[in-house]
Amino acid sequence: MHDIGNPPFGHSGEKAIGEYFKNGKGFQYKNQLTDKEYQDLIDFEGNANGFKIVTESQKGIEGGLRLSYATLGAFIKYPKESLPKKPSNHIVDKKYGFFQSEKEVFLDVVKSLGMKPKDEKTNSYYRHPLAYLVEAADDICYTIIDFEDGINLGLIDESYALEYMTKLVQNINREKYYSLEHKKDRTAYLRAIAINTLATEAVNIFLDNEEAILNGNFERGLLDRCKYEAQIKDIINISIEKVYRSSEVVEKEITGYKVIADLLDVFITALNNKFDGTETNYDKLILNLLPNNYQQERENLYDRIMQICSYIAGMSDGFAIRLHKKIFMS
Repeated sequence: MHDIGNPPFGHSGEKAIGEYFKNGKGFQYKNQLTDKEYQDLIDFEGNANGFKIVTESQKGIEGGLRLSYATLGAFIKYPKESLPKKPSNHIVDKKYGFFQSEKEVFLDVVKSLGMKPKDEKTNSYYRHPLAYLVEAADDICYTIIDFEDGINLGLIDESYALEYMTKLVQNINREKYYSLEHKKDRTAYLRAIAINTLATEAVNIFLDNEEAILNGNFERGLLDRCKYEAQIKDIINISIEKVYRSSEVVEKEITGYKVIADLLDVFITALNNKFDGTETNYDKLILNLLPNNYQQERENLYDRIMQICSYIAGMSDGFAIRLHKKIFMS
């Protein structure tokens, strides 16, 4: 559930949405929005979008997925709004965790859970303790599994797998490792041991620092305090160099900027024209492609824009590219 709000093309997709509203055609809406509403758009955040997805009411479905308060508290890694930006050494200030459209829901969650306020005037809070464990689980998985994917795709040489995992895990059974016939099975074996090691380490750090976590004084992620921090950074650096900056990934991200900007523009324009009573036949055709739950009558421009952002953010890379080709014949 943690990454449910990530748009197509991952973090690059977040930046593409922000770029459309900051420097693209979406800039025209700036003066019609509040500062916080506009900041939500130019600094589009997958974590906030995830909170929107799991809590937003739909027609006949009040409260979204109706998750427990504890589950929602553990979900919110950054319990604050997009403005004001107050950079600090505390991890809760790294990003933000809810859009203005979910502000009341957020305040209900933090107050019901008794989460400690960091600055009530700016709706900034310290994390629910379990959010540290959720974050650690996410960090462990993307660090190890992205590294594994890079090896299986041939972007990272398999020799790196044993070299770097040996630094991370001391009890690798080399006989078992070499007995596995297929590369995919060998990397899966190393991945399972590494994840188990790091998960155990994260739990121990959590328990050792429980009081500081409960008081809001634990300023870093659990893995930033673990004894394997250097080894984790080595693995991440290899993945950045060999996977995230590979030509295949970069080319897809470049495509994503064009795809997301065009889709945002055509759908937002059509929905706004419908609201203003200036809908063209082309707009009507475009809106026939938009699911009904993203066409709810909204007086507020921000809410209409967020409907389209939510629709596009819910697409996979492939679906977004195919839809773009259908509309723009490219």
